[in-house]
Order: sequence, then C-alpha cells, then structure tokens
Amino acid sequence: MKESLKFYKDFPKEGILFIDIIPFLQDKKVYKEIIDHLGEAVTAPNIVAPEARGFLFTAPLLITKPEVKNIIPIRKSGKLPFHKGDLKDIAIEKEYGFDHLFYRLSDIAAGEVQGDEIHLSIIDDVLATGGTALGIAESMMAQTITKDGKEYKVVIDEFIFLVEIDDLSGCERLKKIAPVKSLIHL
Repeated sequence: MKESLKFYKDFPKEGILFIDIIPFLQDKKVYKEIIDHLGEAVTAPNIVAPEARGFLFTAPLLITKPEVKNIIPIRKSGKLPFHKGDLKDIAIEKEYGFDHLFYRLSDIAAGEVQGDEIHLSIIDDVLATGGTALGIAESMMAQTITKDGKEYKVVIDEFIFLVEIDDLSGCERLKKIAPVKSLIHL
C-alpha cells in the first residue's frame, strides 16, 4: 500500500508535502486491501466521512461490513442542503490554514443507537496535525441528538486514517478523545 502513494512538494502551498492517496483507486488489489483493513479497524455502526476522499473509502463498508449502518458526510460550505437548525458549522485548523466544514444533525440521527448513545468512527485519508478530525470530534461530541423523541449522547469510538504522518503528532491530540488507528505510518 505504501508504495502506491505519490508525493507533491509545496502543494497546496510552499512548505507542505502533499500525500496523494488517489493511486489507491488505480489499483483494484490495493483498494480492496484498504477496504478490508478499514473493515477490520472500524467498531462503530456509524461512520463520519470528511469529503471527498473519505467518501471513497467509507461507502464500500456499507456493503462489506454488515455492522456499518450509516455514513455521516462532512462537507464544505454550500454542499449540504438543510432545514433550519439542522446544519452545524465546524471551524477547523489544518497544517496550512483554517477552514470550515459542515454536517447535519439529521445524518447522525439516521444512524444506529446503542443504549443512550450514538457511537461514531471518524475515518479520513491522512492524519497530519489532527486539526480536522479534532474539530469534527469536538463538535459532534457537544451535540445532543434527538431521535424518535429521545435524546442521545454522541460518542467517538475511534479515529481511523489511511496514512499517518508520525512526525506531526496529530495522534497525540486525538488519542485524548479515542484510540487512533492508521493503516500506513510515514
């Protein structure tokens, strides 16, 4: 899997080494191996998937792992239609700047509940500083989800990444919330 990665120096800005995981989609054997490993790693019935690469690697789990029941998309501004009060804004800090992402409470409520909780796994492509995953986790854990007239607490079971850049210490930030699992370490 590691040999499939491509690297781009100074993208999207100077000083950043961009890790391109798109080659995983260009090799059927490697892609299947990744989906299998993700299926082994995920424990929650509901998966949080930041756009757009997160969608490519989480959607197959709905078919390959029967325990996975729901995918909660995280999108950029203007990409999610919503009813008043449903859309939540996440301010995130990336290694190359600040951004905003969005999710819908109704997408979390569509998921499977366990007792008084809705358990989530956050799956993303690359763990660098952990800013995106941390912002998502903190925002979601602050929500109380109403489903069928009952309120549920949101719990993050784990963070799962295709690639982790060990030197940037993103894992240290995230493991205070939940375990971090990465398929490839650089």
